[in-house]
Amino acid sequence: MQPKEVSAHPEATIAESQYSLADIGRRKAKPIRWVIFTGAALLATILPYWFGRTLALNHTAGVLRLVSAIDPRGIALISWTVTLVGLVGIGMSIVEYSAWFWRIVFVIGLAAEQLIAGLCLLKINFWYSTYVVYQQSAVLANAANLGILAAISAMGIFAVLFVAILIAVKKDSPWNALTHSWSAFTMFFIIELAAILIVLFGGLIN
Repeated sequence: MQPKEVSAHPEATIAESQYSLADIGRRKAKPIRWVIFTGAALLATILPYWFGRTLALNHTAGVLRLVSAIDPRGIALISWTVTLVGLVGIGMSIVEYSAWFWRIVFVIGLAAEQLIAGLCLLKINFWYSTYVVYQQSAVLANAANLGILAAISAMGIFAVLFVAILIAVKKDSPWNALTHSWSAFTMFFIIELAAILIVLFGGLIN
């Protein structure tokens, strides 16, 4: 049996590079994009809220003319949907790490949600502020705030539940299917839907 010939390759076939593995990793990470994304997220958090709050305080009558024809439940549904778009954007950007489309969706959804939050003076105790500014029409602002809080609260419940499943469920358990991306998003939307139904039909809007 003849031994197989193996090429010794006395000379390197791959040219030496002036970049180290760390340098190559940093180049692939594209930090400029992340700086732009972080800056855009900060601007989407601050500027729309400030603009909406300014409109609410200085142009209250104009704001009411635009929204007074909408039912409070409709306003709650709109604010919930806008907030949900932002949450889905950040969730999908984690699942599809290389896809920047979802990060753009997140920034747009965040900006829209912050604009509504500014218009409706959203804070920890918003009931008094909305009544001072909007008087008898405060129910509209309160409905929008409840829609936003419903989406965020449902997200918090889902996060706690998902982490609990990751910790408690074994890998060989049938319940481990709940950690898969498709089932996790299904569970997320079910919780979100339950939250907005409680707001719409649970007597919170009055």
